[in-house]
Order: sequence, then structure tokens, then C-alpha cells
Amino acid sequence: MKICRFNGKRIGVVEGSTVREVSDVLDELPALTWPVAHGDHVIRHLPELIERIGTPPAGDARPILQLSDLRLDSPVANPSRIIAAPLNYPLHIGEGHDPAINHGVHMPSYDGFATPIDKFGLFLKSQTGLVGPGQGITLHLPGRRTDHELELAVVIGKGGKEIVRADALAHVAGYSIALDVTVRGPEDRSFRKSPDSYSVLGPWLVTADEIDDPDDLDLELSVNGIRRQASNTCELIVDVRDLIVRASAMYELFPGDIIMTGTPDGVGELAAGDIVHARISKIGAMDIAVV
Repeated sequence: MKICRFNGKRIGVVEGSTVREVSDVLDELPALTWPVAHGDHVIRHLPELIERIGTPPAGDARPILQLSDLRLDSPVANPSRIIAAPLNYPLHIGEGHDPAINHGVHMPSYDGFATPIDKFGLFLKSQTGLVGPGQGITLHLPGRRTDHELELAVVIGKGGKEIVRADALAHVAGYSIALDVTVRGPEDRSFRKSPDSYSVLGPWLVTADEIDDPDDLDLELSVNGIRRQASNTCELIVDVRDLIVRASAMYELFPGDIIMTGTPDGVGELAAGDIVHARISKIGAMDIAVV
């Protein structure tokens, strides 16, 4: 099932070029009480919502909308965390030796570690920088290089701590396309990757049952019709299961937490007026405007 959030507070099921609005199921969510539990309220209750969505009432009159008419928001509204993986594709490590990318302080070397993630660990992005494709990317720090980084996003459904590899995918609600937008410079990664609109998620959430193997998905990104990034998640150095294991070893994961799995080679600079087209097989595609 492909579940989208659109026009602010509405949700729907994507069916080809149309969306079947199912916002009424939100009325069935339990009331929130203070202090609000960590995580996304909809993702926490997604299994029950999917059951209701899949069995529409008799005489169902919920509207069918044209996908092209909607502003798509991030399918996850309130993640507790955005957890990201640095240097997780071999060819991206190679291009990371460019001084315009590493600025002499984020050198993509192993230094005796098994993987760059063993050296650098995972890092966090501000969840307040999360947007959907319909909101676009607003460039910050004029005069500084800002790059696109295409990534597979894993959305946690069932939370947990110290998750073992054999159980990792059972904790996934679904998958989405992510852009980890990045200002190049000497500062800490989390600072440069956390401005408002620098975490793009969309165009919808594809539920985990539709993707048998997240480690075998084609990725492709173009800017203004020119292809820049193309790879497959089989090239991940640390695969999806192991990323969940590593993240949950440090943090208790909550429903709606987002794991960005790393970007392949071909990262490049964005400019105002650009249109970014991002695609991942079995998920879909989205266009994002840069302003």
C-alpha cells in the first residue's frame, strides 16, 4: 500500500495517478495525552489504520483525487529522530576525497576500521528540517555549496532497543525516498545537514509488505533532466538490517523514526530554480523544486 499525506492534514492511498482520500480514519486514533509519547502518532497506529483503509464502509463516498493536483507532504509528520548513515556506498567514498566535499575535516578514510560507519558512527539530523516534495528545498547560506544526496529512507513502525539482525525488518513500517541536502563546509555534519527543508521525504510511504528486499532497489536522481546519481541499494556497505541494529544499539527507536541509509556517488550542487527528480524502484518518483 502507498500512503501519502497531502495538503497539510489529509491522508490517502495512492492508486496509480489518483489518490483515494481516507482522512476520516484519523478520527479513530486514540486521543493524545500529555506528556505525548515519543514518535509519530499515525505510524504507531498504522496497522489498525491499514485494516480500516482496506475495508471501506458500504457505500463508501470518500473522494478520488488526481495525484497531480495535490501538494505532497512528508508521509511522516513527527519523527522523534532522523538517523543518517555517512559514506555508505563505495563510489561515494571515492568522490569524498574531493576537497570541495570534505573540506579537509571529513576525510573518507577507514583508518583501520571495517567500514566508514565503524569509524564515524551514525549521525542525527534535526527532525524540524523535514519536508515533503511539495514544499521544496530552500537554500541557506548563500555562497556556500549545497548538494543533493539521494537515499533510501527506512521508516520504523515497531519501536525497540537493541534489535537483533534477524528481527530488524519486522520493525519497519515502510520505505520512502529521501534527499539528504547538505551544505559543504568544515562544520559538524549534523549542523550542515539540518537546516529547514534539508530533509526531504516522499512522495509517500510504501508499506513494508510491498518490498521483499530493501537491499536490492535501483536509485536514480536527475537535476533539470540531467542524470547525476544512479546505483542500487545492493551496493550499501552497511545494509538496511545492520543499520537498524546499529541505530537501536544506541537509541531506543520509536514509531516514525527515519533512517536515511546513505547516498551513492554523483552528489552535486543545487541552485535556485533547479528541479530535482528522484526515483527508487518499487517506491516511485518525486519532483522537488529548489528556491
